[in-house]
Amino acid sequence: MRKLPPLKKHYVETVVPALMASRGYKNKHEVPRLMKIVLNTGISSEADKNVIADAQRDISAIAGQKAVLAKSKKAIANFKLKQGQFVGAHVTLRSDRMWDFLLRLLAVALPTIRDFRGVPNKLDGQGNYTIGITDHSIFPEINVEHTKQHIGLDITLVTSAGTDEEARELLKLLGMPFRRVEASGAKHAATPAA
Repeated sequence: MRKLPPLKKHYVETVVPALMASRGYKNKHEVPRLMKIVLNTGISSEADKNVIADAQRDISAIAGQKAVLAKSKKAIANFKLKQGQFVGAHVTLRSDRMWDFLLRLLAVALPTIRDFRGVPNKLDGQGNYTIGITDHSIFPEINVEHTKQHIGLDITLVTSAGTDEEARELLKLLGMPFRRVEASGAKHAATPAA
């Protein structure tokens, strides 16, 4: 029998029953689940082959799976972009690799960000969540000494949730450190009336 990744085990044993109780789902298959995680980065159109190879190597090291290079579909003269030129790299993670990556993101990478106060609460309206990382060196797989250029990347968590509230509750139970929303009325209540 195959061993479950720790975060998936937490999802099955803790998150699913908690969501069934709070949301009133009758069947465990109604409970929202994480479908896939997509890592995406852009590469400058003026970058040479070494920069493109380094970006692909770094994204592959972070994901644990080889990154696919994306080519431009058409030429745009204002951006000095030719058709078929490499403009990015992306990886789609599913199954056990997805759960392992999410655990590394939540437990190791995000806490290493300086002055980290949580991730934004905004989802896309369809139950998906995207985090923008400005520097990929927060991941332990990246050796800073061998990195010539720091790249940013987008991490998209695709869920089966129909609404943002369901997806936010799912991600919060999985350990996503959302920022606290402070009530604006609390500041006004503290001031004495004249």
